[in-house]
Amino acid sequence: MATAGSPVSPPESGGGNIDEVEGTSPVATAPPTLPSNPSFKTGEEVDPLRDERSGLLREVGVQAIWSLSSCKPGYGVDQLRDSSLENYWQSDGQLPHLVNIQFRRKMTIRDVCIYTDFKLDESYTPGKISVRCGTHFNDLQEVELVEFTEPSGWVQIFLKDMRSRPISTFMLQLAVLSNHQNGRDTHLRQVRIHSPVENTPVMVFPGAFTEEGSLFKRYSTIR
Repeated sequence: MATAGSPVSPPESGGGNIDEVEGTSPVATAPPTLPSNPSFKTGEEVDPLRDERSGLLREVGVQAIWSLSSCKPGYGVDQLRDSSLENYWQSDGQLPHLVNIQFRRKMTIRDVCIYTDFKLDESYTPGKISVRCGTHFNDLQEVELVEFTEPSGWVQIFLKDMRSRPISTFMLQLAVLSNHQNGRDTHLRQVRIHSPVENTPVMVFPGAFTEEGSLFKRYSTIR
């Protein structure tokens, strides 16, 4: 996992950046369904930690290798992934600003959650983010393009294939294409990657483990 440099005093946020993403029937719980149309949602109802605690989604970013196109010293991957909304990644270069997320095996991804705060970050707040998928840097393709208007809080971006199912990919890339107020550098406070949890139903066969059942008789003798 990439690491950030030594901490320094926080850069100033705000306008100063203007110049500069037969038996009983089996019972199984289905993962949350994808929205039929919107590619993303935001607001108080978006709570990735609650979704993770429900056991129907799991955060798989911990299994990935993260890298950035640039960062200010002390404002890199560690801050982007430390679960603190007070910290953030700050880019240090020209647009687009990139967050690269590479998995060791193909991963099914349901959504990407990004935390932004326009009230604090102003011109550092992303205005347009492209989400790209592929097997490596050379074959990435855009799967979602989302635009924000002064977002404050979690933004949940859903990633679907042509059959409206969660995508399977080796790599994700979040590309910040523009910021609010024509800002040059960007702030992302947190990024979380979710994969659906597949629940395997347990089949129940009445009588299988009763005294008359075949399984009971099979395992009733100690060898």
